[in-house]
Amino acid sequence: MMDEKDVRSDGVESRLGVSLGNDHASFDVDEAVYPLEAIYGSAYLFVDRCFVFLSRPRPQVVTVRLTSRGPATAAELDALAGEFANEMLSQAARLRLAQATARIREYYTAAALRAAASAPSVDDLLAELDAEDLGDDPLEISVSWEAKYGAKGTEPK
Repeated sequence: MMDEKDVRSDGVESRLGVSLGNDHASFDVDEAVYPLEAIYGSAYLFVDRCFVFLSRPRPQVVTVRLTSRGPATAAELDALAGEFANEMLSQAARLRLAQATARIREYYTAAALRAAASAPSVDDLLAELDAEDLGDDPLEISVSWEAKYGAKGTEPK
């Protein structure tokens, strides 16, 4: 963010050192601190709250301009810029965490795909059941009710 405090045209200063205009707040972001993906992620989350314009005045620096969708006070614009800065920090932390755990996620995904590829198909399982010798049936489970006790109105065997 900017080092010096800028003054809005009506004399109100930003607590965060951002440039405040009548309807906007703007500040520079150093890509060495906040990766471009974190800036984009933050901008995406703010598009429903304000107009977001990103520009590159020089290498490794992105200027963020947040323009209110309606009338806004200096305090509201300053708070909006502060929330954007907090979101950039959150996005940068998520990005670094994702990079740090990428190998673990790749390992588990590969293991899951290997397990799914080696699982037998339904046809294989049915063929295995057909090939099994079930042996004796001492409880006569495979014998139907009618064969065991007779049909209605007939004498059981």
